[in-house]
Amino acid sequence: MTDFNGRTVLVTGATGGIGGAIVRQLVAAGADVIASGRSADGLAAIADETGARTLTFDLTSEESVRSALQDLDLWGVVNCGGFGGEIATPMETDIDVFDKVINVNARGALLVTKYAAASMIRLGQGGAIVNVSSQAGLVALAGHISYGSSKAALDNITRVSALELGAHGIRVNSVNPTVVMTPMSAWYWGRPDIEGPFLDQMPLGRWATEDEIAAPVVFLLSDGASMISGVSLPVDGGYTAR
Repeated sequence: MTDFNGRTVLVTGATGGIGGAIVRQLVAAGADVIASGRSADGLAAIADETGARTLTFDLTSEESVRSALQDLDLWGVVNCGGFGGEIATPMETDIDVFDKVINVNARGALLVTKYAAASMIRLGQGGAIVNVSSQAGLVALAGHISYGSSKAALDNITRVSALELGAHGIRVNSVNPTVVMTPMSAWYWGRPDIEGPFLDQMPLGRWATEDEIAAPVVFLLSDGASMISGVSLPVDGGYTAR
């Protein structure tokens, strides 16, 4: 049920840890993967490893997204490109950082959906879109006013897109991961005063791995999820079940 039979799937944010894991699992499942991002050098490594095609464009520019996607023949999309922003309260937030986080995480995913969906509708073969959101879009996390707001917006983009695109046989879902402990996230989540109390509230009591986020993304794209649309799926060790 997860054999993609050469279907073309675009993955944004493919130079990141989760994006790279998604590319690897999709290639292994038989998809024709287009790995995208802003850095051609960063994409070269995942392309050399997996054989994926590459495509560079800027998520913050509608013209860049339009020119990159308008002539593609796509069956699926993973919106994994993102920007973490800052750790700040609503009183402390830098509104310019807030604007950038919204611009990349919500507006950028909407732009990709806008032009990718046009391709999918034109082909008339249905398809699937998966947005990589966050547990921060489902529950309030201290210090996450910018990131959480952007991911809550992304979850609503998921639901409205599922509503609008269902008539074309296109499913749209989100996955909402907990933290994947990488060097990039360790500066905050690895602090003893943050890590311990957070994991104490998580039923599984550990951080996720990149492959544990990629696997449900691949499932939601697959025919095994053919009746699932409009869902925001927590992949968070039970944290949001509290």
